[in-house]
Amino acid sequence: MLFLGTNLAIIVVLSITLRILGVERILDEQGVGLNLNALLVFAAVFGFGGSFISLAISKWMAKKTMNVHVIEEPRNATEQWLLETVRRQARAAGIGMPEVGIYDSPDPNAFATGMSRNNALVAVSSGLMRSMSQGEVEAVLGHEVGHVANGDMVTLALIQGVVNTFVIFLARVLGHFVDRVVFKNEQGHGPAFWITTIVAEILLAILASIIVMWFSRQREFRADEAGAKLAGRDQMIGALESLARASGRPVDMPDQMAAFGIRGGVPQGIKRLFMTHPPIEERIMALKGMRG
Repeated sequence: MLFLGTNLAIIVVLSITLRILGVERILDEQGVGLNLNALLVFAAVFGFGGSFISLAISKWMAKKTMNVHVIEEPRNATEQWLLETVRRQARAAGIGMPEVGIYDSPDPNAFATGMSRNNALVAVSSGLMRSMSQGEVEAVLGHEVGHVANGDMVTLALIQGVVNTFVIFLARVLGHFVDRVVFKNEQGHGPAFWITTIVAEILLAILASIIVMWFSRQREFRADEAGAKLAGRDQMIGALESLARASGRPVDMPDQMAAFGIRGGVPQGIKRLFMTHPPIEERIMALKGMRG
């Protein structure tokens, strides 16, 4: 979510800056219409640019916003174990040794980020270390190493770049339509174009994030499989069950379709579209070979 928020902010700031500097005038075709070829190139450059800027600063931002303590020289046996476990898993996964960190939070959680398989960060919360057994923590670390090994951050950045391209392109086409058809502006672009474009960019980016969220959910299943391979299936299932207990949700739901929002009605179904992770129950079922 931090990556997506940063990406959206960069896109909006770039758009406003380019308008102020007058760069977007090159997209006009003799002052009477949009040059669609130039617009598509422009959208691709800045769409992928925004996505990869977000990716490039993702590790730095994660460290700053989460106040991550990166383990360079272990201060105790726990930190030593974390380093050795991640080093062993990284070697088994065929990736470079990630940075390993701990951040202070009562919530049991962990994350991985970074520009490449060999330049990543794996961090766990203090709450996770306190609430899980060593085997379960090992499974969580395997899950995060799996994200790195699968290249999930780069893949999501590419998908986000494609999405950004179409958002920028369609927002300007809509702005041009409103400016010409609704406000009858026949020369250049008036305020209606700029206002419509900004609003359309934000709304389209939110809607387009549904695609990114869907892909993110699929990658979670793959990361769970990686965690099961690196630490054992039972340990991975145990870690997910521990997360479910920590969130106050039952692990074994009497109606498995509850995870799909049927009980919750339409709002729950819509909410699911914007979820970065599948429901824990589905992930456990997948590991048990029961999914689908």
